[in-house]
Amino acid sequence: MYEGYGVDEVRTPLERFGEALRDARELRPAGKLSQTELARRAKTSKSTISRIERAVPPIPSHLPALFDQIFETDGLFKRLYEEAVAQTFPALYRRRMALEREAIAVWEWSPTIVPGLFQTGAYARVLFRNSDRRASEDEITASVGSRLARQDLLRGAAPPDVRLVLCESAIRNRIGSPEVMRDQLAALLGMAERPTTQVQVLPLDSEAHLLNDGAITLLTSPSHVTVACVEAFRTAGIIDDPHHVRIAQSAYNELTSEALSPRESASLLREQMESL
Repeated sequence: MYEGYGVDEVRTPLERFGEALRDARELRPAGKLSQTELARRAKTSKSTISRIERAVPPIPSHLPALFDQIFETDGLFKRLYEEAVAQTFPALYRRRMALEREAIAVWEWSPTIVPGLFQTGAYARVLFRNSDRRASEDEITASVGSRLARQDLLRGAAPPDVRLVLCESAIRNRIGSPEVMRDQLAALLGMAERPTTQVQVLPLDSEAHLLNDGAITLLTSPSHVTVACVEAFRTAGIIDDPHHVRIAQSAYNELTSEALSPRESASLLREQMESL
């Protein structure tokens, strides 16, 4: 049902989501739902439903799945939500987001901070606030929501195989208050307990390596093609040349060999939590 609603490409993804929700609510075969009744069923507020239908961001990340359940729309709202989230990122990041959503394997390395795919809301909020002092609270909230929405791929029925290697400085750098950091480290520990996720820490006294210069993400598609995503200040790039990707994969494998084991890394994360 409702597969044809909100497909006008002139509209923004937020507008298409809002239109699809309004149509689903008003044209529901079992009877029209008011905004108040939908809010009750979705355990949210009428003002939130009204705001979403008017295409005012953000869309709370837990609502699309509930809308699909309520209206039996077979993932329509999830797909529209993913489009809306992708649209919030600059164009140079959108291809990366699309590749990330489809990936069967995600390998991350970060020398300074916890990568976005693994951040808590509070940790992400501090980073967004520090990166743009002029941003309003609504803008910061929307950015945090978009970042957290990326983590849906880790919670799906068939999550990718994830490997995360963090430099020790990333878990010792104080981002926000001690409570923010404790919660972030606890989140990493929770992720490390998932059968499809491996978290390792590279000690500060490790030798120099090819990936010293910055963060990198290796994404492998269902067709087993891997690309390397790199980021620098206000820019990002995707490397798909097979030769360069193989070099990056080899360097990443060396990192995992030099890093603490997953068990040792978990112990270090706990020690750092206790020291805060």
